Amino acid sequence: MPELVYLNGEIMDFASARVPVEDRGYQFGDGIYEVIRCYNGRPFALLPHLERLYKSADAILLEMPHELPAMADLAIKFLERSEIKEAELYIQVTRGTAPRKHQFPEEAAPTVVMTVRPVRLRSPEVREKGARVITVPEERWANCYIKSINLLPNILAKEKAVRQGAFEALFVDQAKGIAIEGSSSNIFAVAGRVLWTPPADRRILSGITRSFVLGIAREQGYEVREEELPLTTLLRAEEAFLTSTVTEMAPVIRVDETVIGKGQPGETFGRIYRAYQEFYTRETS
Repeated sequence: MPELVYLNGEIMDFASARVPVEDRGYQFGDGIYEVIRCYNGRPFALLPHLERLYKSADAILLEMPHELPAMADLAIKFLERSEIKEAELYIQVTRGTAPRKHQFPEEAAPTVVMTVRPVRLRSPEVREKGARVITVPEERWANCYIKSINLLPNILAKEKAVRQGAFEALFVDQAKGIAIEGSSSNIFAVAGRVLWTPPADRRILSGITRSFVLGIAREQGYEVREEELPLTTLLRAEEAFLTSTVTEMAPVIRVDETVIGKGQPGETFGRIYRAYQEFYTRETS
């Protein structure tokens, strides 16, 4: 089960992959990416992920080197080549290689990189016992809906969480007192039969798992509110949980020093997560 790299049309091992030092992704962070969870050797939600990738490309005026169907075909064939069944497929596109200057280069072909590796499995304790989350000030730029490779604020937030023994860091707009999203996840709060999550505006990345969870919740009869989530509402919630491609779903039992609900994974989390597992199993079987 080799861990492989796709680089501009060629497939190789990680040790053989080389990108020029003047690639704009390396020097400017001028690029976009997606991470796709693969089950049973099949990419889950490949089309929604690629649609988001192409929307990010449009947002940064990056002309993609392939049409979306062709990119999907490349990704599927690359994954099949690796033979890794439970995998993370990473796709990154940068504006390419050119002498360093801020404005777009007149002639530069985009650099396309894909990697496939075994999935980073989360500890069962996260779902069985719940996760602790810390809050950090929202200090990022105003276009978080773009899945940019510029991730320094998210990296710093995640590192702060890890150093404090927490699972995730939650960005909070301190001026407005609202929760935004995690460093690599979306946040949900539960009160009775109401599911509350911040709206998919410019301040958050509209998560693929988030969208599936919203659909499942509606099917199960929950009232879904895609509205600003006051931090006070989150702290008073009966349940809270995070969603992301790799983690899938993780119950939150504590935010900073406040215990959420009963301090254990709740029934709503369990009900929706089981349905989500059934959904991706059907889609990739």
